[in-house]
Amino acid sequence: MKFIFEVTIKEGYRAEDYAEAWVRASQLIQQAPGARGTELHRKIGDPRTLIAIAHWDSKANRDAMEGKPNPEIASIIKGASRYCDIRLIGEFEDPEWRVIPPAS
Repeated sequence: MKFIFEVTIKEGYRAEDYAEAWVRASQLIQQAPGARGTELHRKIGDPRTLIAIAHWDSKANRDAMEGKPNPEIASIIKGASRYCDIRLIGEFEDPEWRVIPPAS
């Protein structure tokens, strides 16, 4: 499953300010059972808007990680809040449909 959220960088800060904290928190989160990696993307034409995607084996794995709060992760996220606003987009199943172009 995918856990997706939008990050809006506040005035006076840059995406790199947030990304440093995001990498530190992600490295800890990725130690949880079922974690399969994270991605952070900049919006084309708007470097202050990012999208973050966390990949998990299942919603149950992600919920289990959230059910056992890690104070170090919470501290990193709280500290990063001065750089940005975060809006949850949602939790999504892995794709049911894929269209993959044929090899050329």
